Amino acid sequence: MSEMQFASNVRDLSDATGVDAGFQFEFYCERCSDRWRTHFKPYRSAQASGWLQKGASMFGGMLGNASRVLSGMAEAGWHSARDAAFTEAIAAGKAHFNRCGNCHDYVCGTCFDAANGLCFNCAPNVQVKITQARAAGEVSAASERATAEGKVRGGRHAVDEAMQLVCPQCRAETHGGKFCPECGFRMVQQVACTSCATMLQPGTKFCTECGTRQS
Repeated sequence: MSEMQFASNVRDLSDATGVDAGFQFEFYCERCSDRWRTHFKPYRSAQASGWLQKGASMFGGMLGNASRVLSGMAEAGWHSARDAAFTEAIAAGKAHFNRCGNCHDYVCGTCFDAANGLCFNCAPNVQVKITQARAAGEVSAASERATAEGKVRGGRHAVDEAMQLVCPQCRAETHGGKFCPECGFRMVQQVACTSCATMLQPGTKFCTECGTRQS
C-alpha cells in the first residue's frame, strides 16, 4: 500500500475486537474544534470472532476452536484493513476541511477564507474585526461612564463616620446599618465633643482631643 499523508487533527475511534469491531475516525477543525466523524465501517472478521467467542463461552467445544482460528485471522488482517479504512476516511475528510496556506492548519469551511487560501487566524475577516472593535469600544465607553457615575454616588456616602460592622449583642454582621438586621439592636453611634467637635464613642467621659469633660 502506498504511503498516506494526513494531519494530526484526527482521532482513531476504531475497535479491533469483539462484536462491535470496526473502523471510525473523527477529524476536527484546528481553529474552532468543530468535529466531523466518518460513518462506522464494521470489521466483519473480528465481529464474527466476537460472536463465536460469545457462543463458545456457553457451549465450548468446536465453537471455541473456531473462534480462536477466526480471531487469529482477524488480527492478522487488522492493520491492512485499518489502513484501507483510514485512506478512505482521509479522502472523505478532505471535502470537509481546508489546509491554510500560511500556518498549514486544517480548518473547516466556516474558518477558511477560500478567496485567499488562508484560515481566519492568518487572515481575519474584516467585518468581524470591525464589529468586534465597535463592541469593545462600546463596552469601554460604557465602563468609563459607569465609573464616573460610581464616583458621584460614592461622594454621597458619609465616609468620615465610624461604623460598627458586627452587632455587639448577637454578633451578626450589620453592614454599617444603624440597627442590627438580626436582633434590631441599635448600633453604637459616635457623638461630637461639646468643645472641639471631635467624634467620640458614647460614654466617653473626657474628649481624647481637648480633654473637655463630657456631660
